[in-house]
Amino acid sequence: MPPLAERIRTLAHTASATKVTVDDVPYPVSGAVDGRGRPVFLVRPGETLHRMREDSVVALTLCATRMLGETAHPRGTLEVQGWVQAVPENEARDAAVAVAAQCADEGLFEAIERYGAPDAPRLLRLDVGQVVYLTGDDSGILDADEYLDATPDPLAETAERVIAHINGSHRTQLSLGMARLLGRPAGQVWLWELDRHGATVRVDATLVRVAWDRPAQSGRCLETALRGLLCTC
Repeated sequence: MPPLAERIRTLAHTASATKVTVDDVPYPVSGAVDGRGRPVFLVRPGETLHRMREDSVVALTLCATRMLGETAHPRGTLEVQGWVQAVPENEARDAAVAVAAQCADEGLFEAIERYGAPDAPRLLRLDVGQVVYLTGDDSGILDADEYLDATPDPLAETAERVIAHINGSHRTQLSLGMARLLGRPAGQVWLWELDRHGATVRVDATLVRVAWDRPAQSGRCLETALRGLLCTC
Protein backbone atom coordinates (compact mmCIF):
# COMPACT_ATOMS: atom_id res chain seq x y z
CA MET A 1 0.00 0.00 0.00
CA PRO A 2 1.13 3.58 -0.52
CA PRO A 3 2.18 5.48 2.63
CA LEU A 4 -0.83 6.74 4.59
CA ALA A 5 -0.18 10.44 4.01
CA GLU A 6 0.21 9.84 0.26
CA ARG A 7 -3.07 7.92 0.19
CA ILE A 8 -4.90 10.78 1.90
CA ARG A 9 -3.33 13.44 -0.37
CA THR A 10 -4.28 11.36 -3.42
CA LEU A 11 -7.83 11.00 -2.15
CA ALA A 12 -8.03 14.76 -1.56
CA HIS A 13 -6.73 15.36 -5.09
CA THR A 14 -9.76 13.55 -6.54
CA ALA A 15 -12.34 14.80 -4.02
CA SER A 16 -14.87 17.63 -4.11
CA ALA A 17 -15.67 20.03 -1.29
CA THR A 18 -19.26 19.65 -0.13
CA LYS A 19 -19.65 21.89 2.92
CA VAL A 20 -17.93 24.29 5.28
CA THR A 21 -18.90 24.16 8.94
CA VAL A 22 -18.63 27.33 11.02
CA ASP A 23 -19.62 27.30 14.71
CA ASP A 24 -21.35 23.93 14.15
CA VAL A 25 -23.45 25.33 11.28
CA PRO A 26 -22.85 23.67 7.86
CA TYR A 27 -22.94 25.67 4.61
CA PRO A 28 -22.84 24.00 1.15
CA VAL A 29 -19.89 24.99 -1.05
CA SER A 30 -18.26 24.14 -4.37
CA GLY A 31 -14.56 23.46 -4.13
CA ALA A 32 -11.54 21.18 -4.42
CA VAL A 33 -7.88 21.25 -3.35
CA ASP A 34 -5.08 23.23 -4.97
CA GLY A 35 -1.69 21.92 -6.04
CA ARG A 36 -0.41 22.06 -2.46
CA GLY A 37 -3.39 20.16 -1.07
CA ARG A 38 -5.13 23.18 0.49
CA PRO A 39 -8.92 23.25 0.10
CA VAL A 40 -10.18 26.11 -2.07
CA PHE A 41 -13.84 27.04 -2.48
CA LEU A 42 -16.11 29.60 -4.10
CA VAL A 43 -18.54 31.82 -2.17
CA ARG A 44 -21.05 34.26 -3.65
CA PRO A 45 -22.39 37.65 -2.58
CA GLY A 46 -25.30 37.28 -0.20
CA GLU A 47 -24.03 34.00 1.22
CA THR A 48 -23.01 33.94 4.88
CA LEU A 49 -19.53 32.69 4.01
CA HIS A 50 -18.96 35.66 1.67
CA ARG A 51 -18.91 37.93 4.72
CA MET A 52 -16.66 35.64 6.76
CA ARG A 53 -13.54 37.28 8.13
CA GLU A 54 -10.12 35.82 7.48
CA ASP A 55 -8.65 33.56 10.18
CA SER A 56 -12.11 32.23 11.05
CA VAL A 57 -11.85 28.65 12.32
CA VAL A 58 -13.79 26.27 10.06
CA ALA A 59 -14.02 22.63 9.03
CA LEU A 60 -14.32 21.81 5.33
CA THR A 61 -15.60 18.42 4.17
CA LEU A 62 -14.13 16.74 1.09
CA CYS A 63 -15.88 13.70 -0.39
CA ALA A 64 -14.40 11.29 -2.94
CA THR A 65 -16.68 8.91 -4.81
CA ARG A 66 -16.36 6.15 -7.38
CA MET A 67 -18.94 5.68 -10.12
CA LEU A 68 -19.89 2.01 -10.41
CA GLY A 69 -22.27 1.88 -13.33
CA GLU A 70 -24.81 4.64 -12.75
CA THR A 71 -24.29 4.83 -8.98
CA ALA A 72 -21.78 6.94 -7.05
CA HIS A 73 -20.23 5.07 -4.11
CA PRO A 74 -18.26 6.85 -1.36
CA ARG A 75 -14.52 6.15 -1.34
CA GLY A 76 -13.67 8.36 1.60
CA THR A 77 -14.44 11.53 3.51
CA LEU A 78 -11.91 14.08 4.74
CA GLU A 79 -12.62 16.86 7.21
CA VAL A 80 -9.97 19.54 6.87
CA GLN A 81 -9.85 21.78 9.93
CA GLY A 82 -8.11 25.13 9.75
CA TRP A 83 -8.33 28.87 9.22
CA VAL A 84 -9.90 30.74 6.31
CA GLN A 85 -7.73 32.82 3.99
CA ALA A 86 -8.56 34.80 0.88
CA VAL A 87 -6.79 33.37 -2.17
CA PRO A 88 -4.26 36.05 -3.26
CA GLU A 89 -5.00 37.68 -6.60
CA ASN A 90 -1.88 36.25 -8.26
CA GLU A 91 -3.02 32.72 -7.29
CA ALA A 92 -6.72 33.15 -8.08
CA ARG A 93 -6.57 31.71 -11.59
CA ASP A 94 -4.83 28.51 -10.47
CA ALA A 95 -7.32 28.16 -7.61
CA ALA A 96 -10.24 28.62 -10.00
CA VAL A 97 -8.84 25.96 -12.34
CA ALA A 98 -8.57 23.52 -9.41
CA VAL A 99 -12.19 24.13 -8.42
CA ALA A 100 -13.41 23.92 -12.02
CA ALA A 101 -11.79 20.49 -12.42
CA GLN A 102 -14.25 19.15 -9.84
CA CYS A 103 -17.25 21.46 -10.28
CA ALA A 104 -17.38 23.96 -13.14
CA ASP A 105 -19.09 27.23 -12.19
CA GLU A 106 -19.44 30.51 -14.09
CA GLY A 107 -18.86 32.34 -10.81
CA LEU A 108 -15.21 31.31 -11.00
CA PHE A 109 -14.64 33.59 -14.01
CA GLU A 110 -16.24 36.50 -12.21
CA ALA A 111 -14.16 35.84 -9.10
CA ILE A 112 -11.03 36.25 -11.25
CA GLU A 113 -12.15 39.12 -13.48
CA ARG A 114 -13.66 41.19 -10.65
CA TYR A 115 -11.23 40.17 -7.94
CA GLY A 116 -11.63 42.28 -4.81
CA ALA A 117 -14.95 43.89 -5.78
CA PRO A 118 -17.32 43.84 -2.77
CA ASP A 119 -20.16 42.34 -4.82
CA ALA A 120 -18.03 39.75 -6.66
CA PRO A 121 -17.73 36.05 -5.80
CA ARG A 122 -14.71 35.23 -3.64
CA LEU A 123 -12.21 32.40 -3.73
CA LEU A 124 -11.23 31.29 -0.24
CA ARG A 125 -8.87 28.60 0.98
CA LEU A 126 -7.90 26.90 4.21
CA ASP A 127 -4.67 27.22 6.13
CA VAL A 128 -4.63 23.55 7.16
CA GLY A 129 -4.46 22.67 10.85
CA GLN A 130 -5.24 18.96 10.65
CA VAL A 131 -7.09 16.44 8.50
CA VAL A 132 -9.54 13.89 9.88
CA TYR A 133 -9.97 10.99 7.45
CA LEU A 134 -12.46 8.14 7.08
CA THR A 135 -11.78 5.67 4.26
CA GLY A 136 -13.60 2.36 4.45
CA ASP A 137 -12.58 0.79 7.76
CA ASP A 138 -9.62 3.13 8.20
CA SER A 139 -9.86 6.39 10.15
CA GLY A 140 -7.55 8.77 11.95
CA ILE A 141 -5.96 12.22 11.97
CA LEU A 142 -3.02 13.71 10.07
CA ASP A 143 -1.44 16.92 11.32
CA ALA A 144 -0.78 19.73 8.86
CA ASP A 145 2.87 18.86 8.25
CA GLU A 146 2.16 15.16 7.59
CA TYR A 147 -0.56 16.06 5.12
CA LEU A 148 1.08 18.99 3.32
CA ASP A 149 4.53 17.39 3.10
CA ALA A 150 3.07 14.37 1.27
CA THR A 151 2.40 14.35 -2.47
CA PRO A 152 -0.35 12.58 -4.41
CA ASP A 153 0.49 9.37 -6.24
CA PRO A 154 2.30 10.59 -9.39
CA LEU A 155 0.29 8.10 -11.45
CA ALA A 156 -3.08 9.14 -9.99
CA GLU A 157 -4.46 10.78 -13.14
CA THR A 158 -3.45 7.83 -15.31
CA ALA A 159 -4.94 5.47 -12.73
CA GLU A 160 -8.31 7.25 -12.79
CA ARG A 161 -8.47 6.97 -16.59
CA VAL A 162 -7.57 3.28 -16.47
CA ILE A 163 -10.16 2.59 -13.76
CA ALA A 164 -12.90 4.21 -15.85
CA HIS A 165 -11.83 2.20 -18.92
CA ILE A 166 -11.66 -1.15 -17.11
CA ASN A 167 -14.99 -0.65 -15.36
CA GLY A 168 -16.60 0.49 -18.58
CA SER A 169 -15.24 -2.14 -20.97
CA HIS A 170 -13.35 -4.99 -19.27
CA ARG A 171 -15.24 -6.11 -16.18
CA THR A 172 -15.68 -9.62 -17.57
CA GLN A 173 -11.91 -10.10 -17.85
CA LEU A 174 -11.44 -8.59 -14.39
CA SER A 175 -14.07 -10.93 -12.92
CA LEU A 176 -12.42 -13.98 -14.48
CA GLY A 177 -9.01 -12.83 -13.27
CA MET A 178 -10.25 -12.35 -9.71
CA ALA A 179 -11.99 -15.75 -9.78
CA ARG A 180 -8.67 -17.30 -10.78
CA LEU A 181 -6.89 -15.42 -7.97
CA LEU A 182 -9.49 -16.21 -5.29
CA GLY A 183 -10.17 -19.76 -6.40
CA ARG A 184 -13.92 -19.20 -6.55
CA PRO A 185 -16.51 -17.30 -8.62
CA ALA A 186 -16.02 -13.60 -8.03
CA GLY A 187 -19.58 -12.25 -8.33
CA GLN A 188 -19.95 -8.50 -8.94
CA VAL A 189 -16.46 -7.12 -9.60
CA TRP A 190 -15.29 -3.52 -10.05
CA LEU A 191 -11.84 -1.96 -10.08
CA TRP A 192 -11.97 0.30 -7.01
CA GLU A 193 -8.50 1.82 -6.59
CA LEU A 194 -5.31 1.69 -8.63
CA ASP A 195 -1.86 3.01 -7.74
CA ARG A 196 1.78 2.30 -8.36
CA HIS A 197 1.84 -0.25 -5.51
CA GLY A 198 -1.17 -2.33 -6.54
CA ALA A 199 -4.90 -2.49 -7.20
CA THR A 200 -7.93 -2.69 -4.94
CA VAL A 201 -10.83 -4.65 -6.43
CA ARG A 202 -14.37 -4.55 -5.11
CA VAL A 203 -15.75 -8.10 -5.13
CA ASP A 204 -19.43 -7.88 -4.19
CA ALA A 205 -19.19 -5.80 -0.97
CA THR A 206 -15.59 -6.78 -0.10
CA LEU A 207 -12.42 -4.91 -1.03
CA VAL A 208 -9.53 -7.15 -2.11
CA ARG A 209 -6.03 -5.69 -2.35
CA VAL A 210 -3.64 -7.07 -4.97
CA ALA A 211 -0.02 -5.87 -4.66
CA TRP A 212 2.37 -5.62 -7.61
CA ASP A 213 5.70 -7.44 -7.45
CA ARG A 214 7.37 -4.02 -7.54
CA PRO A 215 6.05 -0.45 -7.73
CA ALA A 216 5.10 0.79 -11.19
CA GLN A 217 7.33 3.62 -12.37
CA SER A 218 5.19 4.89 -15.24
CA GLY A 219 1.72 4.74 -16.71
CA ARG A 220 2.87 2.02 -19.12
CA CYS A 221 4.22 -0.05 -16.21
CA LEU A 222 0.93 0.42 -14.36
CA GLU A 223 -1.08 -0.84 -17.33
CA THR A 224 1.29 -3.81 -17.76
CA ALA A 225 0.90 -4.77 -14.09
CA LEU A 226 -2.88 -4.54 -14.33
CA ARG A 227 -2.98 -6.73 -17.44
CA GLY A 228 -1.53 -9.51 -15.30
CA LEU A 229 -4.67 -9.34 -13.18
CA LEU A 230 -7.06 -9.59 -16.11
CA CYS A 231 -7.99 -12.98 -17.52
CA THR A 232 -7.80 -12.94 -21.33
CA CYS A 233 -8.48 -16.67 -21.74
